[in-house]
Amino acid sequence: MKQSWLKLKNQVLGKDYDLSFAFAAPEEMTKLNKIYRHKDYSANVLSFPLSENSGEILINENYRRKNYGDYLFIHSLLHLKGFKHGEEMDDSEAALMRGLHPKNWEKIMSAD
Repeated sequence: MKQSWLKLKNQVLGKDYDLSFAFAAPEEMTKLNKIYRHKDYSANVLSFPLSENSGEILINENYRRKNYGDYLFIHSLLHLKGFKHGEEMDDSEAALMRGLHPKNWEKIMSAD
């Protein structure tokens, strides 16, 4: 895991949170998205809370080398923290992205 992601993980979930992370092939993301979300497409990211202090994040490998992966990682961290989509989550994502990419955070967040 990138050092910047470890720092974000600790900031959002705490140092004692046990996080598993991996990139997954688009086909695997489609399969898992069908099983767990009943959606038939390749998800860009999936978050799985396993317990109160552990979880797993899978990011579609198509985002491995893009800064958009940073946004997806942050998005997943916030879901594992208990956030639902909405204004509070959007504000938290923006604040974390602003800290990570001060000059181009808005552009990165709007890319897909």
